[in-house]
Amino acid sequence: MTSACPFSPKELRQLILRQQGLLKPAQGKAAVADVIKQISYVQLDSIYVVERAHHHVLYNRVKNYQQSMLDKALEYKQSFEYWSHAAAFLPAEDYRFSLQRKLLLQNGTNHWFNPEQQLMNEVLARVTAEGPLKASDFVTDSINSGQKNGAWWDWQPAKQALEQLFMQGKLMVARRDKFQKVYDLTERVWPDHRDQVPPTEAEFADYLIDRCLQSQAVATVQQIGYLRKNMQAALKSQLQQQLEQGRLQSFLLDGKVWYYRPQLVLTDKLAAKVPNKVWLLSPFDNLVIQRDRLMQLFNFDYQIEVYVPAAKRQIGYYSLPILYKDQFIGQVDVKADRASKTLLLQHLVLDEQVKLTDALKAALTKAVVDYASFNGCESWQLVKTSARTRDWLMG
Repeated sequence: MTSACPFSPKELRQLILRQQGLLKPAQGKAAVADVIKQISYVQLDSIYVVERAHHHVLYNRVKNYQQSMLDKALEYKQSFEYWSHAAAFLPAEDYRFSLQRKLLLQNGTNHWFNPEQQLMNEVLARVTAEGPLKASDFVTDSINSGQKNGAWWDWQPAKQALEQLFMQGKLMVARRDKFQKVYDLTERVWPDHRDQVPPTEAEFADYLIDRCLQSQAVATVQQIGYLRKNMQAALKSQLQQQLEQGRLQSFLLDGKVWYYRPQLVLTDKLAAKVPNKVWLLSPFDNLVIQRDRLMQLFNFDYQIEVYVPAAKRQIGYYSLPILYKDQFIGQVDVKADRASKTLLLQHLVLDEQVKLTDALKAALTKAVVDYASFNGCESWQLVKTSARTRDWLMG
């Protein structure tokens, strides 16, 4: 039977922040792998006005994070690159569950475009013979003759073939070279002792449930199946089965059924005190990627404006959500001016109801200074904000 929510709104926020790995940064040789496993995935993104999203997500969760740490996690087979709800780095333990999508694609499901089998055979043959290759290694090939570079939907033929082979599981990303994928045969990239048995639909549904609740603490069936096609029926079936087995509990909040593990009540009822800290989060951070969830649990209405026409943007092209303790307090549009090594706060917007205290000023200033350093910047500059905020922050 579904009961009322056993947590206060504040407890819910604290539980989620803990499960998201934000309250206590990971450290040690396996820190990156541990974080990726805990939060289920780290989304890749190519936007480079500041440091790329996947590094930003890890920077907020790994003590003294360096980009080489992610490279090592891939090199040591602690993580691999594939598709979650989007392109992502995934924990090595989840490799078996990537086979579900790969088999669908091998059996005729399309990813972005219709595969050209002859072209794929030619590309695969060359990778087999020559070893790891990038799309740019095919630039002068007849495969690409007469084609122009373009956006992702207008990739050169060889790039399309490489991507289709990657999505089907015949190729993997061996490493990244200046963000370009370096492809090689899966059998040469991934250890053969890893579980290669594809999951059943029920197993895949259980996997989605486990990963979501581990990383997000509580979730609805829609959130568990976020951007996963044709999984709602299987998820509902497995959720009901886990409820009956006592592995799950549920509560009703705002007319929706939310699920959680019983252990949350036993071990996390008194959540750790959230530090006096500001986090500048990536627009693709796991905490904020589901906008409806963010609004319901944190009362924060957020939209990345990269895809919004410039004239219609309210905050700016690449605005970061600002989290203070367990509340979102605003956004800041940022850009790294790499020539002058200056982090530009192009538009800082704090909610009107936010109390501009000395403690918040100290936490926000530290967050900006640290984020500037993470971006290779030696200073930061406030370009635009309200008079109230400018007088407080710069005074």
